[in-house]
Amino acid sequence: MPYETVIWEQSGAVGRITLDRPHTLNAWTAQFGSELRQVVEGEAADESVRAVLVTGAGRAFSSGADLKSGFEAAEDGLPDIRKVLHEHHHRAITGVRRLPKPVIAAVNGPAVGIGCSLALACDLVMAAQSAYFGLAFVNIGLMPDGGSTAFVPPAVGKARAFQMALLGERVPAAQALEWGLVNWVHPDDRLMDEAEALLERLAAGPTRSYASTKQALNRFIYGDLDRQLDLEAELQHELGRTRDFIEGASAFVEKRPPAFSGA
Repeated sequence: MPYETVIWEQSGAVGRITLDRPHTLNAWTAQFGSELRQVVEGEAADESVRAVLVTGAGRAFSSGADLKSGFEAAEDGLPDIRKVLHEHHHRAITGVRRLPKPVIAAVNGPAVGIGCSLALACDLVMAAQSAYFGLAFVNIGLMPDGGSTAFVPPAVGKARAFQMALLGERVPAAQALEWGLVNWVHPDDRLMDEAEALLERLAAGPTRSYASTKQALNRFIYGDLDRQLDLEAELQHELGRTRDFIEGASAFVEKRPPAFSGA
């Protein structure tokens, strides 16, 4: 079926998901999250697909939430972040994590906020040299969501997880490799060739072995993922109703430093 914000392509046993809002650096809206979820739960889950690649159109992987488009409001008129996370965004993330087949992220540019979460939800991550990662939620008065609080600590450890979450700084691709966030870094003009080669290799591999391996590793590393996502959604929903979030989002759109008050 056609989608407006993502592209699904299948050739033989390989599937490719391209995040397709390049004019926003592939920022997430409710529609984007919904369509990504549909692709992951539908086309990518088909038994004819043996390996999946996720990448971004244009010059970014994903810049995170689309603050300019805003959030759907609850009955009280305040942002209903819980709803979009529960119904769309988090289901897309868990769908990727639990697909019984290998999923590769080819991070072609910035992977920020929930865009970073999506990249880390994949099984194997390769990045272009110019790419960078970041949990920039704190810069607008929010906290990491999309499973970042589950995916980042096992990869980088406690000290670096707190550093990423509390400071919201960019982690360049080379540093991400050193920290264990990614598996490989390639020159920008080689990224997709290397990703396609790995995709074909995995698609020709033992699919039942891959599925069982993912199931066992998921249970050991991410056994509490659903509860963690629920907690993220509840805490994020509360933060989305604070003055600091309104100030942070306004400052981001207006391209000025935020003035947080703690309220």
